[in-house]
Amino acid sequence: MIAAEDLVALVRNYNPKTNEKLITAAYEYGRQMHDGQFRKSGEPYFTHPVAVAAILTEQQLDDATIITALLHDTIEDTRSTYTEVEQNFGHEVAELVDGVTKLTNLQLSSSETKQAENFRKLFMAMSKDLRVILVKLADRLHNMRTIKAMKPEKQQQKARETMDIFAPLAGRMGMQSMREELEDLAFRVLNPQGRESIIRRFITLQKETGDVIHRITSDMRHELEKAGVDAEVFGRAKKPYSIWRKMQEKKIGFSRLSDIYGFRIITQSEADCYATLGAIHQRWRAVPGRFKDYISQPKSNGYRSIHTTVSGRDGKRVEVQIRTREMHEVAETGVAAHWSYRDGAPAENRFAVDPAKWIASVTEQFDSEEDHDAFMEAVKLEMYSDKVFCFTPKGDVVKLPKGATPLDYAYQIHTRIGSKCVGAKVDGIRVPLWTRLKNGQSVEIITAEGQAPQATWLDIATTGKAKTAIRRALREANKERFARLGLELARAAFENHGKKATDKALEKAARTLRLEDTETLLARLGSAELTTREVVEAIYPNLAVVRDVEVDTRRAVVGLEHGQGFERAPCCQPLPGERIVGLAHRGKGVAVHAIDCAAMAAYEDQPSRWLDLHWADGIHPAVYTVSLEMVLGNDTGALGRICTLIGERKANISDMTFLDRKPDFYRIMMDIDLRDAEHLHSVVSALEAESMVASVARRRDPGLEAAPEAAE
Repeated sequence: MIAAEDLVALVRNYNPKTNEKLITAAYEYGRQMHDGQFRKSGEPYFTHPVAVAAILTEQQLDDATIITALLHDTIEDTRSTYTEVEQNFGHEVAELVDGVTKLTNLQLSSSETKQAENFRKLFMAMSKDLRVILVKLADRLHNMRTIKAMKPEKQQQKARETMDIFAPLAGRMGMQSMREELEDLAFRVLNPQGRESIIRRFITLQKETGDVIHRITSDMRHELEKAGVDAEVFGRAKKPYSIWRKMQEKKIGFSRLSDIYGFRIITQSEADCYATLGAIHQRWRAVPGRFKDYISQPKSNGYRSIHTTVSGRDGKRVEVQIRTREMHEVAETGVAAHWSYRDGAPAENRFAVDPAKWIASVTEQFDSEEDHDAFMEAVKLEMYSDKVFCFTPKGDVVKLPKGATPLDYAYQIHTRIGSKCVGAKVDGIRVPLWTRLKNGQSVEIITAEGQAPQATWLDIATTGKAKTAIRRALREANKERFARLGLELARAAFENHGKKATDKALEKAARTLRLEDTETLLARLGSAELTTREVVEAIYPNLAVVRDVEVDTRRAVVGLEHGQGFERAPCCQPLPGERIVGLAHRGKGVAVHAIDCAAMAAYEDQPSRWLDLHWADGIHPAVYTVSLEMVLGNDTGALGRICTLIGERKANISDMTFLDRKPDFYRIMMDIDLRDAEHLHSVVSALEAESMVASVARRRDPGLEAAPEAAE
């Protein structure tokens, strides 16, 4: 463990005017509070806060943040209190420690709804003081470095949480070195074989090609000396996870991956950056489409650099980043550069972004989103996105995520412009709304009065802001119609359970599902954003328990070995009363298929895996889900009538998806719970007899064939 005087020395290296007495006092206070506590590894617990503080000294952060790191677990895990911390170390430190404590209590890897609420709280805490998340990121980094002491299942949970939340958040804040280390540490846990294979291939490549990094670095220094540019050159192999991700994205093997080396050139001035670019391109061939100038168009987190990829020695592609020292500081520490110290005073880095403005831009679009799924989608889209820069006809710059469309561009300018969008021109040429925008393009949006957002726009838009606005508009425009459909669905679902969909029951369901009112509940039910099962379970949770027991297959399959589990194949969804055949999967039980299932053709040359099975009569009929695809007229009450018909035949609609909506018809997919083939025939016959139903067919999809995950 680092001693108090050594920690103070680390701070003094970049901040000679540091308050040594206060840091030492915090060190001693933290050690006393954690006395007698130990980590899973057996080490004294206080080694962890000290290590977190040391990590933050690498970011050259202020005294308050270092002290917060030393005390970040005291309020939560010891007898210490907020008042005591405030009295000893001041209001600023107490607020920061309290903020970190609240973040620690957020279970970010829990269910989607809970996770969405916690993300909202996370962004609220960040908006109060961004240093809170800096301490939390350092805390997570040290925990990942020492994760081997945890139980395997805990390691998996923490690694997944790190990969999904903390690493992207560090990247979004511009802290690239921390993001890379977090990703690699999580990758080591989640896919140790994949990581080891990358490392082995690197070692083999080095034996075959020698020290490529040293040779290319020397070549670059030589070219810069010839050009009269004073600069530092650094080279390195990319991290295993970065290489693995590229292999997965491009679907290619390691041997075909070209740019596995990265080089960084740190210059004295901005002019030298462009002089360096010229020298590099003059010496090596530039790879088309791999040039980005983030100096003239910085990222929102303050990141500035020139990126280019060139063909180096032996045709190997190498990525080159060119930036000044100030730009490099921001590139390494991102938003944290705002608090960095140099020569005893806060560093006046002109490229460091204002944290308040940054967090405001990140949280603005999320505050108005009420739907949990939409909120999570918006957060993840924003955190994982790279940026492209387009121009308005007046020359203003609009920043968008990579892969954005003119529709995203329109909504980025203003929601009203997005809603009235009927077309777009890119560089003066009319293009479809689904066109992917590229860096430097000029975009003009064509609008028209009377235009309104279309459902198909959800497939075109890529940004959280655009999707949120489109969903809200569609919900409002169709709210009355969907509410009518939802009421019919609710009535049929409740009647199927011997209950009534009274106003009081629906109000209770809306409150339980955290929706504004009954009308919103019914509208979401009618638009398939909610299922009838979710609504019924919100009021009568015990009905769900009974139903789950019934779904367990009680009508046994005859022909299996003792203890052998089985699962109905999703490709054909066989029912009792139909001829069936089993397909054995080693270690995973048996998949039960209909005898005429098209997926079985792929196993004709493996007769040893086929099992002769048949359904046994059961005293208690089980419930089996079958998917039906229907086309029905877009008439008033049509969907409600269909739901009533199905309910009258004692079948339950467990899920429904709108596959297509047209002015004259709907195409929908319904999951219906049935007893057997005879029950299915009864339901289909009733539906076919209805004039409003154009067609009804059982879904059969060989592409869904899969081995059962576990024995039943």
